[in-house]
Amino acid sequence: MFKRILFLFVTISVCTASFAGSTVHHKLSVNVDPVKHFVDAVDQITIPADQVKPNMTFILNSDLTVSSLTPGVTIKLEESGVKVEDLGMDREDLDLSSEFKQNKYSINFVTESKGDVTFTLKFSGMINYPIKQIGEEYARGFSQTPGIIDEKGAYLGGSTYWVPWFNENWISFELTTTMPKGWSVVSQGKRTFNELKNNEQTSTWNSPDPMEEIYLIAAKFNEYSKSAGAVDVMAFLRTPDETLANKYLETTAQYLEMYRKLIGTYPFTKFALVENFWETGYGMPSFTLLGEQIIRFPFILHSSYPHELLHNYWGNSVYIDFKKGNWCEGLTAYMADHLIAEQRGQADEYRRTTLQKYTDYVNPSNDFPLNKFISRTNPSSEAVGYGKSSMFWNMLRESVGDELFVKGFQKFYRDNKFNAASFDDIRASFESVSGKDLKSFFSEWVDKKGAPELSVSNVKCVKKKNEYLLQFTLKQLQKEDAFALDVPVAISFAKNVVVEKVAMTGKEQNCAFTLKENPRLVQVDPQFNLFRKLNYNEIPPSLSKIFGAEDLLILLPLRAAKEKLESYRALAKIWSEDKTKKIEVSLDSKYDKLPVNKNIWIFGADNKFTGVIKNSLKDYNSEIKNDAVTLGKTSFPVANNSFIVSVRHPNNPDNVLVYLSTENKEAVPGLARKLPHYGKYSYLVFEGDEPANIGKGEWSSVNSPLTAKVITHGEKSSSDVLPELPRRKALAMLTPVFSSERMLKTVQYLAGDELAGRAPGSTGMNSAIDFIVEKFKSAGLLPGADDGTYFQSWEEVVDANGKKASVKNIIGIIPGTNPDLKDESVVICAHYDHLGLGWPGANKGNEGKIHPGADDNASGVSVMLELAELLGKNLKPQRSVIFVAFASEESGLRGSKYYVRNMKRFPAKKVIGVLNFDTVGRLGNGKLLVLGAATAREWRFIFMGASYVTGVETEMVTQELDASDQRSFLEVGVPGVQFFSGANADYHKPSDTPDKIDGAGLIKVAAIAQEALLYLADRKEPLSFQGQAVSEVKKLQAAPAGERRVSTGSVPDFTFSGEGVKIADLSPDSPAAKAGLQKGDIIVKLGQFKVTNLREYSDALKSFQPGNIVDVLFLRDGKEINAKLELMAK
Repeated sequence: MFKRILFLFVTISVCTASFAGSTVHHKLSVNVDPVKHFVDAVDQITIPADQVKPNMTFILNSDLTVSSLTPGVTIKLEESGVKVEDLGMDREDLDLSSEFKQNKYSINFVTESKGDVTFTLKFSGMINYPIKQIGEEYARGFSQTPGIIDEKGAYLGGSTYWVPWFNENWISFELTTTMPKGWSVVSQGKRTFNELKNNEQTSTWNSPDPMEEIYLIAAKFNEYSKSAGAVDVMAFLRTPDETLANKYLETTAQYLEMYRKLIGTYPFTKFALVENFWETGYGMPSFTLLGEQIIRFPFILHSSYPHELLHNYWGNSVYIDFKKGNWCEGLTAYMADHLIAEQRGQADEYRRTTLQKYTDYVNPSNDFPLNKFISRTNPSSEAVGYGKSSMFWNMLRESVGDELFVKGFQKFYRDNKFNAASFDDIRASFESVSGKDLKSFFSEWVDKKGAPELSVSNVKCVKKKNEYLLQFTLKQLQKEDAFALDVPVAISFAKNVVVEKVAMTGKEQNCAFTLKENPRLVQVDPQFNLFRKLNYNEIPPSLSKIFGAEDLLILLPLRAAKEKLESYRALAKIWSEDKTKKIEVSLDSKYDKLPVNKNIWIFGADNKFTGVIKNSLKDYNSEIKNDAVTLGKTSFPVANNSFIVSVRHPNNPDNVLVYLSTENKEAVPGLARKLPHYGKYSYLVFEGDEPANIGKGEWSSVNSPLTAKVITHGEKSSSDVLPELPRRKALAMLTPVFSSERMLKTVQYLAGDELAGRAPGSTGMNSAIDFIVEKFKSAGLLPGADDGTYFQSWEEVVDANGKKASVKNIIGIIPGTNPDLKDESVVICAHYDHLGLGWPGANKGNEGKIHPGADDNASGVSVMLELAELLGKNLKPQRSVIFVAFASEESGLRGSKYYVRNMKRFPAKKVIGVLNFDTVGRLGNGKLLVLGAATAREWRFIFMGASYVTGVETEMVTQELDASDQRSFLEVGVPGVQFFSGANADYHKPSDTPDKIDGAGLIKVAAIAQEALLYLADRKEPLSFQGQAVSEVKKLQAAPAGERRVSTGSVPDFTFSGEGVKIADLSPDSPAAKAGLQKGDIIVKLGQFKVTNLREYSDALKSFQPGNIVDVLFLRDGKEINAKLELMAK
């Protein structure tokens, strides 16, 4: 949220005039007493000659007393009790106007001056206005205060009117503050003085650029800083947290550089993150003020934070002429939030969600044109001022192209920095760089309200000789006049997609294309590049529909236990207090059937209408049972969880039904507070009292009225398997923190022919050891073994003949800095051995061939070394971080087992968690699998947060697997996970070569792992281990010992959490395919062995020999099927 205070009155007088040399200058000396809530200030004010008038007035907070210290200058109270809104206060602050009033003073000069006028005023008083909730409770809400001085901190700004305001004038200032020892002050500009003397902290902030207000933010801050070129990057935190500060400093530097290239030179000398003592999301000139919870939300770094940083360009240096509408919020959303989504390949989904909000929240009674938008006051105003505006900039980009779009805003920034500007000024810049007349385009979308609604019909295709004539009709369905649109139409062929633009100026347009190929599919605006209202079939049912509804019904379950009914009633009461909505709360017994004209909440599993929800969920392969709820592939226990599930109203698909059930009454206040912020989702799962989100998702949308299959006359029906739509390149990219080039070089060396597969005891293995040790040293890792070296050495069997040789684990450390935690450790590991010429476990026919082991596991070693390179010399963790390259993983996890049994300096029992990289080189566009996610309750939250921060999708694999070195730690009760990019056909084969490794994927793995590493290194409490020690498991169920020699030729779905083993893929000539199994089938029995999970499946296969014919029982669409399968050699 962009914090604007004094805009209306100021811009009425100033608008787009140049500010150069015309600012009122304040030289302030201020004492702040947090205990007494008191401010005492002396202000030397200079009025430029061109602004000196015979009858000058200023406004000041009426709780402050003011006097003149300059002889010959007198002040007089002209009017008391002036209301804030009378001066054009920001609408977001109007609800606070009753907290205090202002006084209006006149200032008189005994002698007339022909030049600048300088005089000094003294003012002081108590400022302590309460923090209050404003906004609509049902759909969203936030808190504000016009000003506060408290022992927790101080916040003074334009809304406080704590500095004399001379109405028509922009200001510059120098602010010197004196506060008690331990306190720091942050304001705009550059800090030029900072000294502790006589138990008082004095600092000076100099802001020579034209400003709209003066901020004084104070608290007992812990300060961190670094340089990013010419800009000082700073963090002011209320509690010491160097790791958090460094993340923000690093991220700030990345975004500053990106926006410098995209827009122009950053307008200030610093950018600071400042932690507030209540939850805010403010963007001020040269700093942002974020709440203590907000800055610790993992997604903030790459969502709200860059949004606030970008406001230093848009809104805080190029100001807004609010008489002509607020262009700033939509542009900032587009160049921050949308751009981040675009960088992550999620821009289409972002635009769909933006249009969905407009569709769900805006109606003719609350719609308005962009030139009337001032600030966000509710979801409907946000959907217009942020959403429609953002889509407008997207359409402008589509119209002029990326190059001119960037040049247009670069010119706009150069021409209007420290000026107030409007949509007209943006148009002028774009007309200048493009040579186009854009007046009608801007007028269409800025001055008009409403949105087009589209449909496609009469799709047909006729073959004429060697060409195909494709015809269809586009219509605009809205009641308003037609919009002038360039409609993107995607025409899909068997192997490619072509996107055409159709110029549409009327309500109906017939279209025809002559094509060389037979078209298969027509999609109108499939990537949501136009601003328009969506048809309900284009979007999945979601919470935004019910939170945007003006008339809704909440049905309470009469049959529920009394205590549970009362908790549901309490939730309904909180939401029904939103007087902007018509919300009826009733018992389910009142209705025989669900009203068709309302969006409806169905509270409680005991609700008489829960059956309607259950029936609708069948379309989404989901179900609600008494003890568990299954949503897609994931099942959640009912106990201690809260569920929110939306479906279409069966008798009116334009409306939604939302099921809400919780077994925990303590979760109700949190649900009331949190759910309005999850509007885009179709379903949500929360855990515990807080409650914490543990699951969310969107249903697939089907039957879009803007998509039509093409059936060419006289030819067979079109195929369902069609190529993907092309994705537009991101407008700008962040410079990666990690180097894919460096990681790929590591893979190429370790998997090169010279190392011959890195067999234990071989020359190639020794070369790998030397390479890794040198990388540890250059990264700054200290020796970590018990004997003070990098090596843990022992002898073991290294080939099929029983030969013994020395093998080594390689250990480097970053020591912990907290005396209470430094003996604990986080283990970051990857095994560096492979099969050499085929031992152990080469596939039949590959014996004697070099097995390069690029994916398994040069890829894992490369990521581990990259993290060491990045963190080794700079990280100061609370607990020690141990980097271990394990030997002999392929021969039974022997290296990690040796570490667990023998490490004394950092014993396994003091390891908080293990992050293991094994086979991470083939990620592509897939999700990064996290194996072992069930070993600690916290893993899913850690990686949910890591995904938010990085944009890298992860999938939790909760089934127990003897997969890699983390298993050795699980055996002694230490939670651990393995990062895994997925199974592939080259596993343990000579074809696992470096050329198949995905460098971009390695960056994604490193990014996710870094987030987890930093969290574990500083987390105060141990993880809650939820696994069973391996020895305990074996006591419960003896498993066949030995090596697995056979395969079914199918690839399992590692993410499936149900009972059995689900087939993710299989080749046509595999034993499974020959036996009649298909992708999606679930194996539940193999021979005499019951198969409930992947581990049992693997153990069962160990009992068979190649050529064995076994009975296999599997499920397809819920039905049991028997087949016979001949196992092949592994």
